Amino acid sequence: MTGIVIWGSTASAMGVATSVLQPKDRLCALRPDDNNSARTEIHLLFDQLISENYSKGGGVAPEDVSTLLVQACQLVPLNQNHLVSKVSQLIHHLLNRLQHLPDLLGKSGILMKLSDSAQPDPEVRRAAVHCMANLCLSVPGQPYLEEPYPNICFQAFLSTLQSPKSSDMDDITFCMLLQNALKGIQSLLNGGKMKLTQTEELGALLAVLKKSMFHGLPGLNIELPTVLYPTPLPQYDGRPPVKPQQSESSASRPTANKKKKSKSKKIQQGGGEEEEESSGEREVAPIPGSGREHLHEGNTPCSSSLGGQSAPAEGSGAAGKERVSPPIRSASWKRVSSSESEYSDAEGGMQSKMRSYQAKVRQGALACFLSTIKSIEKKVLYGYWSAFVPDTPELGSPQSVSLMTLTLKDPSPKTRACALQVLSAILEGSKQFLSVAEDTSDHRRAFTPFSVMIASSIRELHRCLLLALVAEASSQTLTQIIKCLATLVSNSPYNRLKLSLLTKVWNQIKPYIRHKDVNVRVSSLTLLGAIVSTHAPLPEVQLLLQQPCSSGLSNSNSATPRLSAPDWWKKAPSGPFLEEASVSSPKGSSEPCWLIRLCISTVVLPREDSCSGSDAGSAAGSPYEPSPMRLEALQVLAHLAKGYFSMAQVYLMELGEVICKCMGEADPSIQLHGAKLLEELGTGLIQQYKPDSTVASDQRVPVSLVVMFWTMMLNSPLPRALQNSEHPTLQASACDALSSILPEAFSSLPSDRQILCITMLLGLNDSRNRLVKAATSRALGVYVLFPCLRQDVIFVADTANAILMSLLDKSLNVRAKAAWSLGNLTDTLIVNMETPDPSFQEEFSGLLLLKMLRSAIEASRDKDKVKSNAVRALGNLLHFLQPSHIEKPSFAEIIEESIQALISTVLIEAAMKVRWNACYAMGNVFKNPALPLGTAPWTSQAYYALTSVVTSCKNFKVRIRSATALSIPSKREHYGSVDQYVQIWNALVTALQKSEDTTDFLEFKYCASLRTQICQALIHLLSLASASDLPCIRETLELNGDMVQSFILQFLKSGAEGEDPGAPHSSHEREQLVRRALEHVSSIQALPGDTAKRAIMGFLEDILTIYFDSSGSQVALPELTSQ
Repeated sequence: MTGIVIWGSTASAMGVATSVLQPKDRLCALRPDDNNSARTEIHLLFDQLISENYSKGGGVAPEDVSTLLVQACQLVPLNQNHLVSKVSQLIHHLLNRLQHLPDLLGKSGILMKLSDSAQPDPEVRRAAVHCMANLCLSVPGQPYLEEPYPNICFQAFLSTLQSPKSSDMDDITFCMLLQNALKGIQSLLNGGKMKLTQTEELGALLAVLKKSMFHGLPGLNIELPTVLYPTPLPQYDGRPPVKPQQSESSASRPTANKKKKSKSKKIQQGGGEEEEESSGEREVAPIPGSGREHLHEGNTPCSSSLGGQSAPAEGSGAAGKERVSPPIRSASWKRVSSSESEYSDAEGGMQSKMRSYQAKVRQGALACFLSTIKSIEKKVLYGYWSAFVPDTPELGSPQSVSLMTLTLKDPSPKTRACALQVLSAILEGSKQFLSVAEDTSDHRRAFTPFSVMIASSIRELHRCLLLALVAEASSQTLTQIIKCLATLVSNSPYNRLKLSLLTKVWNQIKPYIRHKDVNVRVSSLTLLGAIVSTHAPLPEVQLLLQQPCSSGLSNSNSATPRLSAPDWWKKAPSGPFLEEASVSSPKGSSEPCWLIRLCISTVVLPREDSCSGSDAGSAAGSPYEPSPMRLEALQVLAHLAKGYFSMAQVYLMELGEVICKCMGEADPSIQLHGAKLLEELGTGLIQQYKPDSTVASDQRVPVSLVVMFWTMMLNSPLPRALQNSEHPTLQASACDALSSILPEAFSSLPSDRQILCITMLLGLNDSRNRLVKAATSRALGVYVLFPCLRQDVIFVADTANAILMSLLDKSLNVRAKAAWSLGNLTDTLIVNMETPDPSFQEEFSGLLLLKMLRSAIEASRDKDKVKSNAVRALGNLLHFLQPSHIEKPSFAEIIEESIQALISTVLIEAAMKVRWNACYAMGNVFKNPALPLGTAPWTSQAYYALTSVVTSCKNFKVRIRSATALSIPSKREHYGSVDQYVQIWNALVTALQKSEDTTDFLEFKYCASLRTQICQALIHLLSLASASDLPCIRETLELNGDMVQSFILQFLKSGAEGEDPGAPHSSHEREQLVRRALEHVSSIQALPGDTAKRAIMGFLEDILTIYFDSSGSQVALPELTSQ
């Protein structure tokens, strides 16, 4: 106690407002007393003092603070944890307000001395560390610890965790000491003031966290290094090859299951499953022999009742939103009360108390680890992958113990849940990291490749999580296991792994769909949703979906009993759509999809009594499954519609009825998920009818059925959702759904339904909600491409005006969607130009064109998300302009400004998508023969911008697009003067030379396409050359002829790989390009004494001769050689 009093006296330098005096006097009048009324009085006074708003300034009485803290420390016994915590809060409150920290945390600060390992009194040391941890708490509205104190505290906590237990310290005090140090580090990390940038610092922290994670775990005694170092490429560690896993066999599970089942029966008989430390605890089987010695030496695999092996962890993405309270939260830091009454029963005693404290240390270490994960970059974290995620079954070495060790063997369900939460955080966002995984059967290498190690980790993680699944009795921990599996599934590259992993997960999770706990049921559906959405469509999942409906549902090794008959999922809602679906649905899978039937039943059927015991999530009096369950079922249906539409289409009309029911309910969340399902179904139908679709025509949903489907949607539920201004998110989602209608079906809808769609979208474009406005702008951009609408001048004009209004919105998202739609609308203008009927061009308003040009110019100066489509629109508009527009003086200035906007966008260091679109737009400008290309002042600027890009842009796709634009002008005069023409020619030759110059490995795959496009542009220029151009061309060929010839020969042999859809693809077409260039050059009237013509002809003839010889062709060039 002395230490605390001395520490209180150091506050003499501090002052406090006079408002403290009254409660201070009352506190000073009290005397130490351990009865309940005295404790209550002290609690109230501490609350008053903590709530005061202290500040620097007048009325300061330094001795008041000293007296106050001395008295507070004397009144509070150290075994009264709650009061000790409040004293610490009061100290923290005062110090944070008055910021007098040197006396506490300086080099000779009292807390630094008292928390040192040399402190003889263990209780004082623990209390000092506790005070220091509270100083690190982040309090909203109050200043945080100033530098350098966060780092000083961190080092003190780290030192505490690294120090062994002293001989005079009892086990429980040591546990509390570790817990306080862990709490302090977590507070520092959560406060955002600690940046773990040093490898040594992070490695030391991870080492003590790993050590603390296993503190007191029965049967485990490991020694760890003081620092963990990252190992990007794990080296072969010489461990003996692992024997084939036995865990999946029938020999290893019955024991675990019997133990588990008997345990769960006891829990249920006791009046329901408890989620406290005492519930779900499981006995850890002793290790054969002397137990700890075997594990420490690593001689034999651990064999516990769970299968005794831990797994690697690696996957990513949380499996849906948390619907249960997370196991790691601030409450977990509250120390178990030391009151002996909690441990006075026959089952308790010191051993039970000790286990509880040790479990809280493990939970504290995991909570701290979770904060660490959130405060460092994932690429840094994955350097320590092998320290926490094994890639083989555990052999008992320190390197092999992992988070899965806790998941499988920790007797505390809360600790198991914490470990799973940390594992999920590691896996979150790991898709790119895991994508390198590759299965191989070659085990004869001297080292294990990184890709093979990751694949092994993924397999081991699947194995261990499934072991944990069948062994778990705690519903909360079971939920975490399933969520962790879903995270793993969402991020694993199954397309690079051997089959069966998903099948095992699929078959194991089926029984849990009918678990008595709603959170387990919800997470089970989340996991099924992850399976059907990962790398969809996967052949393995396709087969699983086609399984007989009862497969895997009636027999499982799970501890969870089946609660209903095997055909529970077969019940289906009745309605007229059933007959329609059976008559009108196209030929699909001959086997019904049991998962779709399950989800439909979950959404629309009344719940069964057997599942209603713990369904707190269901609305009072609701006959249906709880809302989270129904939402997850709708989400799974949406995943199936997206990834496995061929199965979903069989249920199209039935799903339509489900959507109508959902969108007619009062719950906006159910309505929203119904709208999302509608959007996915609509998108799937559109994909079937795309020109490049691989779906056979007789396997597509007939247009007549699609019309029937959308008529059902438009007859009530969708318009209601679109008009629901109280729920803008639902309105926006309904807009997205409405934009997914099949164009062929839209044209066949009754005219009043078509008018309804258009009217509602145009009306919603005036919404004040930005979500709705953005969705409406996008939907209008879809509709303007519909063949039945794009020639309707009035609709196109109305849409244009609506989009131009949205381009002025303050929201970037709205402007981005509007710019995309403006690009689509201008695409429609170009399509209409190509139709024989000129009426559209004649009737479209010139004033509206001017407005569109001005808006697009303004948008081209916006953010990149807006700019990329704004320049696309500019190119289309300049292409669309008719001679009647260009001749008008009102257009002259706007045309010049538009082209200058494109030129500047080509040249600026913007996103590559922006520059690509700008080059594409410039090519569109060149397609308009009415524009004065070649004579206008902007011509040279435009060509300079494109030639600059084609020779020097880092992105090869942008270079390809600029080369394409340079090959578009169709007449020699469009290229301007001889100097201009030669500058373009030389730039293309230079670009050909530099076509492999890149430091970015990803650009190499575009090299061939770039060379193809440049060769095509060079041949195009030759086919337009004039007599004045030839000398300069010959000059270039004399220097670089061999290089140009070799690339043109490659162009002739390999085919066009450029991006221009109009580029020649057959060898005959490519050959004809060169022939036409040769014929053109031969027809030029050469200047007297000029030998350039003959030299260029010879160059082209050589190319063709070599090409014909190499291809075995006997074609000759007599008519050209004779000239």
